[in-house]
Amino acid sequence: MRCAILLLSAGLTTLFAGAVRAENATSHNLILFVPDGLRGKIVTPDSAPAMAEIRDKGVNFRNSHSLFPTFTTANASALATGHYLGDTGDFSNTIFTGYAVGAAGGTVTPFLESDPVLRDADEHFGGDYLNEDTVLKMARARGYSTAAIGKLGPTLIFDHTDKIGTNGLHSIVLDDSTGSDKGVPLSEEMQAALTKAGLALATPSRGDNGKSGDFKTAGTTVPNTAQQAYLADVAAKVVLPMFKARNKPFVLVFWSRDPDGSQHNNGDSLNTVTPGINGPTSMAGIKNADNNLAQLRKALDDLGLSATTNIIVSSDHGFSTISKESKTSPSAKVSFNDTPKDFLPMGFLALDLAKARAAAVRSEQQERRGRRRHPSQGWQRPTRQGSGQAGPGGRDQRWIGPDLFAEPRQETGRADRQGAPRTGLYQRHLRGQQTRPFSRHAGNVAA
Repeated sequence: MRCAILLLSAGLTTLFAGAVRAENATSHNLILFVPDGLRGKIVTPDSAPAMAEIRDKGVNFRNSHSLFPTFTTANASALATGHYLGDTGDFSNTIFTGYAVGAAGGTVTPFLESDPVLRDADEHFGGDYLNEDTVLKMARARGYSTAAIGKLGPTLIFDHTDKIGTNGLHSIVLDDSTGSDKGVPLSEEMQAALTKAGLALATPSRGDNGKSGDFKTAGTTVPNTAQQAYLADVAAKVVLPMFKARNKPFVLVFWSRDPDGSQHNNGDSLNTVTPGINGPTSMAGIKNADNNLAQLRKALDDLGLSATTNIIVSSDHGFSTISKESKTSPSAKVSFNDTPKDFLPMGFLALDLAKARAAAVRSEQQERRGRRRHPSQGWQRPTRQGSGQAGPGGRDQRWIGPDLFAEPRQETGRADRQGAPRTGLYQRHLRGQQTRPFSRHAGNVAA
């Protein structure tokens, strides 16, 4: 009988890791389905019937928790490795690398939902920026077929050190970048199988679902249907039949961008808190993800794989309605061209921290030219730029990340970095060695 398990956070990752490590006579298959940004209590027989059925007929972990309540790649690193964030060093969707990341335009705080950035970080940090084996890597080592399909960033994290795509020997990876020079190459086997199934060799764009809007223009009112329909077709019509033909156990990760993408970009609540997270666009995103799961379950039934396949459904984090207004934030009292009065501007936390610490605020362009030391450590303030008086130090000095408050580190040579013993992250930091990246958030760096 299929073991259907519902996890509604990234908190119980050892269960997933243990399922891959366990060896028994039946050698069950495993599917991890991640509806990004799903709130557990929103799942009902009406809103998400496929997920509700798995929860109600299977095992429901009622008190699980995300390791980081708001950031995808932090929780993805935990789901992928079974390790806490202190082991992986991935505390956020952006990380402080300590070097200019070419794949991210030279910033030292790159956004991780990018295949080229993950490749760059791996190369810099000894081949594995997380420094922990992933469940797909462990599964491959035990002879399982493996695949990761879905949202750009977390999908590749599940087997980020394996990017070759050779037939049958490596993980199948399809995400937003598939078919472009930025994506993981498709093997000849996958190209032929996709063509035979009448599917394109490149993932379609998000279309209107990718419209985020701003303070003046509403975002999307449609879910990420077309892109995820393609990815679900790839999983159901190509990958699962291929795995059955290989006649060996498999592990498949399907990371659904919805409902997260539709919730972030929803245009139902322009500058208001109603209808908020329960608006029609968000609910359509939840149903879209549920449809993808239903399609995978039907494919298992049609292929005769249901009885030997365990399914885990786990959100990476939840979602809530928040107000972008503030009567107390220093940054909300400043006038910005792209922000209504009393609303929080982008980067408000960094601006407020800088104000509280009496720190000069600086731009990303200044960061790329060279980091300047923080005044509280006896360092020199950046030279003021521009004539604007909109923010601390002038409008041209607005700064978008609090990594200014991180302690300085001295890089050693690449050979030394790669050959150094893998001791604790903080201990290596104190010795002045370059290590796996820190979070760009000052509180996490100090933890």
